[in-house]
Amino acid sequence: MATIMTTLTRSTRIITMVTDADLFRLMAWTSPAYPVGGFSYSHGIEMAVEEGRIPDRHALLRYVEAVLRHGAGHVDSVLFAHAHRAADDAALDEVAELAAAWRGTAETALESTQQGGSFASVTAATWPEERFAAFAKRHRGRLAHAVAFGAATGMAEIPLRPSLLAYLQGFCANLVSAGVRLVPLGQTDGQHATSALLPIVAECATIAESASLDDLGTAVPLLDRLSMRHETQYTRLFRS
Repeated sequence: MATIMTTLTRSTRIITMVTDADLFRLMAWTSPAYPVGGFSYSHGIEMAVEEGRIPDRHALLRYVEAVLRHGAGHVDSVLFAHAHRAADDAALDEVAELAAAWRGTAETALESTQQGGSFASVTAATWPEERFAAFAKRHRGRLAHAVAFGAATGMAEIPLRPSLLAYLQGFCANLVSAGVRLVPLGQTDGQHATSALLPIVAECATIAESASLDDLGTAVPLLDRLSMRHETQYTRLFRS
């Protein structure tokens, strides 16, 4: 059975067909119950709150938007798209190796590879696919979450657009949840931030779909500095 998925961007509607099985997998793989450990990472938000840079919902939204447009969110989106579309193992391995190098700090590298390794391990065990299992084994300990998720959805023949949107929604949900706990914010404020991210996520996905690997780049040095300072923060709840 197929479902029509309509995605809004600023200027158009993108209509994609997904099956019930596709939708079920995406919801399972981005569920907080999927054991990848995303809840333990804040992507520098903990340090930003400590320094008074994120006092409210609006500041949290600006922070997450910066990550999506100019930071790891943009890089991961492009890498996700290329992993999803990789025609053979050589192309996929190239994306995986590039992703392993695209982190500015030790903590953000851990955030990406620990979740990637956990995702690959549980997915290979519970949604077995021979090519994915071999791919995960080749890059054990160095597999970025975005690349693992992109490769898994590509091999499952789930369309790129809903796959990328699902990944980015899960990525944003983790950051918003960290902000709710750290600022702290009420749950309703957290959901206001999440709903405001919809057009931003859709736009970022559209950019990533057509971007080349040569387009990769970040422009958020403050976020990297916050991440580095977090490594020596006296009291920490999160691993990044």
